[in-house]
Amino acid sequence: METLEKQLGSLQEEAEFWTPQDALRWGLSRFGHTLAIASSFGAEDVVLIDVASRLGSKFRVFTLDTDFLFPETYELIEKIEKRYGITVERAKSELTPEAQAEQYGAALWASKPDQCCQLRKVEPLKKQLAGLSAWVTGVRRDQAPTRANTRKLEWDAKFKLVKLNPLADWNWNQVWDYIRAHEVPYNPLHDQNYPSIGCTYCTRPVQEGEDPRAGRWSGFNKIECGLHLKE
Repeated sequence: METLEKQLGSLQEEAEFWTPQDALRWGLSRFGHTLAIASSFGAEDVVLIDVASRLGSKFRVFTLDTDFLFPETYELIEKIEKRYGITVERAKSELTPEAQAEQYGAALWASKPDQCCQLRKVEPLKKQLAGLSAWVTGVRRDQAPTRANTRKLEWDAKFKLVKLNPLADWNWNQVWDYIRAHEVPYNPLHDQNYPSIGCTYCTRPVQEGEDPRAGRWSGFNKIECGLHLKE
């Protein structure tokens, strides 16, 4: 019997012509309740939630609640839940911020950001994905060099499941055209030069001419938390 990974290989070229609606429709039809949209509630993520809401099928959304998100992000999560009638699943670290500080030292994000991301994002993601067959992300190719080869349909070898990136070929302007056209709620920090929004301690606004992800882990040789880095 042909493995799912091989089946995806034959579909990948076709998938490159899919619209976001096509990709989500395929994923929900194929995987149903074992597919979920991963959302950090950035601009791309709210677009995906809105697209999914228009397909007429129930869908799941989860977020990695690090306990260090911006107040604006928490407020947006509540607004999205009310707007779309969904309950966002929150994947959290087994360690409270206090327990992490006690075990690894205060302000781990400032001394060892990779370890902080591992504890508060990667490990919770592993547990969340363990119960899924497929996940959906808002990754776009033009966000960073590390994402330039993203396919719309992939086998995620790191987490051993299907990965859909419906907006892989979109640019920043297309994302915002959609948000404005459909009046999708978004994080107000985007209006304050935060194109990419993570945790409070590791995110700053970007300056004109900087890479869109330059505000993440500023001062460190790091532009990814590890969720989307391939094995």
